[in-house]
Amino acid sequence: MKTVPISSRKIEALFYMLAWALVFSVPYFSERSSGHIDWNEVRNNWMHVSGYLVLFLINVYILVPGFLLKKRYRKYFLFGSSLIMLVIAVNVIHHPGIPYQAGSGAVPPAEGIRQPGQVLTTRKPPLMAFADNLIICLLIVGAGTTIKLMSKWLSEEKLRKDAEKEQLKTNLALLKHQISPHFFMNTLNNIHALIEMDSEKAQDAVERLSTLMRYLLYDSAQNTIELKKEIEFIHSFISLMKLRHSDEVEVKLLIPVQIPDIKIPPMLFISLLENAFKHGVVYPMKSYIYFEMQICENSLVCNIRNSKHKTVAQQYDEYPGIGLENIKKSLNLLYEQNYKLDIYDKENEFVVNLTIPV
Repeated sequence: MKTVPISSRKIEALFYMLAWALVFSVPYFSERSSGHIDWNEVRNNWMHVSGYLVLFLINVYILVPGFLLKKRYRKYFLFGSSLIMLVIAVNVIHHPGIPYQAGSGAVPPAEGIRQPGQVLTTRKPPLMAFADNLIICLLIVGAGTTIKLMSKWLSEEKLRKDAEKEQLKTNLALLKHQISPHFFMNTLNNIHALIEMDSEKAQDAVERLSTLMRYLLYDSAQNTIELKKEIEFIHSFISLMKLRHSDEVEVKLLIPVQIPDIKIPPMLFISLLENAFKHGVVYPMKSYIYFEMQICENSLVCNIRNSKHKTVAQQYDEYPGIGLENIKKSLNLLYEQNYKLDIYDKENEFVVNLTIPV
């Protein structure tokens, strides 16, 4: 069953409702603990708290988004201060005293005659009442503003990550189609030449190319694919690449005999492998490409090594730059930080070790 995502605004509103429901329950449970619920006193306390609630809501839904987030700091301070003063004035006027009941153990008021069980109130000094209300108002405004700013930041962070993820998906799609058109053109030319020289070898090359094209057109569109198919694709790619190179190029492919029934993202190794051929083969020098794959417990380890020639050392500036950056971004999209990519740029050899979970 498809789950419906809950927006950050709904979560924020739900948090406000629960928090204030807890605040409004305090007067009730406070009266209940005394053994007798004085509903008049409960209602008076609720009216007192209602002023703070109005202050909180106006600040969170009007002042913060209308002024603070738009960097209108003076207006936010002016309207916020005015609202705080208004709430303080209302609370001080309508709730001037502290309730006192006979038998409570508190010191009774000096003036007036008190009957047993009669509830009297003692008035706070104006400065104390003002200070108490000011502290509460500032705490409420501060808490509401902090929560609103955090909610705003989380929403923007989610939007930023979503945009970054879409961009990475685009980069991953581009990497899936990174095989150069020149590769196909040269392969077809080689097959054409083989038809007269070695028809059997040419037929095998056509089958390899058909496997390659079928993989690129259909299998690579899936999110995951069987490791066996990925290995077949690598075999076909390397076999066709060999048609373009002479015996001066040594290519070794070490793959486990027993391939486990696991799935991986398609086209995961082809960018690294194609770059190894691109930068590791130089005529007429002896060159080599080594590709090794191992299954170690819950990890798939791939090691690619290729020769490096000083005459074309400058080409490596291009490979570690754009090429590796795109590969790293794709790996981050697929595995976040749950992978390991080690690159060793040696004097005469370039080595890439990639470990992914399976």
